[in-house]
Amino acid sequence: MNLSRRNAGFTLLEMLVVLVIIGLIASLVGPRLFSRVDTSKVQVAETQVRMLRGALETYRLEVGKLPSVEEGLGVLYNPPADERLRARWKGPYLDEPAPLDPWGNPYQYAIPGANGMPFALYSFGADGVRGGEGNDADVGFLPRG
Repeated sequence: MNLSRRNAGFTLLEMLVVLVIIGLIASLVGPRLFSRVDTSKVQVAETQVRMLRGALETYRLEVGKLPSVEEGLGVLYNPPADERLRARWKGPYLDEPAPLDPWGNPYQYAIPGANGMPFALYSFGADGVRGGEGNDADVGFLPRG
């Protein structure tokens, strides 16, 4: 049972060939996988905007008006400072404070919205600035103009 030195293990060249093959496979699969992550973040933002919209509509039905821009989305979790509004507030309307968008930025809230919407509620998208295309596009119910 005398094994020759040649059959004792892998050579450095064989190891390098395997690493190159693994690298090629990763370079083909990686970009597709990461593009799915960006797409899923847009879907999460759309879902969160719909959830926040529902909470705003419930607030408006119970309190009689939408929150002011100064009050913002915080009034969906914490009662308003105005005593008249606080008496009608039946919240909290969210289980926890308003979430950040999937890119770590706060959602934007403005009055009025576009296309007859009474309010605007949106995320700036992946780039964090107004406008953009693809994953950088704004997500939600946008303001006028």
